[in-house]
Amino acid sequence: MTPDSNQQRHAIDVRGLTKRFGKKVAVNAIDIAVPEGQVWGFLGPNGSGKTTTIRMLCGLLNADAGEGTCLGYDFRTQSERIKRETGYMTQRFSFWEDLSIRENLEFVARVYGLGKKRALVDGTLEKLGLERRQHQLAGDLSGGWKQRLALAACTLHSPRLLLLDEPTAGVDPKARRDFWDEIHTLAGQGITVLVSTHYMDEAERCDRIVYISVGNIKARGTVADIIAGSGLITFTVEGEGARALAARLRGLPGVVFVAFFGALLHVSGYDRALLEAALAPYRHDLNLTIRETAPSLEDVFIQLQEDNGGANA
Repeated sequence: MTPDSNQQRHAIDVRGLTKRFGKKVAVNAIDIAVPEGQVWGFLGPNGSGKTTTIRMLCGLLNADAGEGTCLGYDFRTQSERIKRETGYMTQRFSFWEDLSIRENLEFVARVYGLGKKRALVDGTLEKLGLERRQHQLAGDLSGGWKQRLALAACTLHSPRLLLLDEPTAGVDPKARRDFWDEIHTLAGQGITVLVSTHYMDEAERCDRIVYISVGNIKARGTVADIIAGSGLITFTVEGEGARALAARLRGLPGVVFVAFFGALLHVSGYDRALLEAALAPYRHDLNLTIRETAPSLEDVFIQLQEDNGGANA
């Protein structure tokens, strides 16, 4: 079956996607429609269903319910076709540490039955800046270079879809930034990317984000849409004594959560009058500066997690 022109509008278009493990519902009837060539971020606490969803989409895990397409193929009956056109990067480095970078890529090319393997590997090494390290053992690489090797292996067969499961965990900031530059380069070439992450700065680099908690989608849209739709009101407190103030504010009427972001104390809730009342006794303290500010994406995600009992399992 060849994807028709209508199906090609969305790289992923599934409805009612569900997975159970015994009595536990890991993914609960979620709908996802991702246009081709976009970068979407999956966010949520550990155990929220992000990895399970990704594995169902690429055919590594059978869904208990749901219908729709991935790359224009029925995701439940044509998983082998989907796998051939998808690159999947797992949370943990999953390549052979006793082989060199080049040997790893040559092996992957053989697994996929790709032609002109030498030229293909040469081109991939050059594209991802791996030429000078091509004979280095994978086991000797730093986290950032392992990540780059994994991305090279995932894109070697020219996939139309990339599924990346927390690909930058434990990687230094520069390597993360370089990785995301490459992701957007690939998206510019028409590849669709779905990436799970815990980093807010990475979420903000996505075209759309989806927040999942206990198997349910709690929010989706652009960063601006999600912040605006949260209804959250945030005040910042700065200055000497702000740290001691945190304990006094927690639990007061209208204060949903209190959290530090650097030297700033963020105090958030939904009722402006109650927040103002909670902060009023401290407004005359010359050592404190209290301002209303636009909530950050992290404020909103903390709020979403608090709304679900703060669970991370």
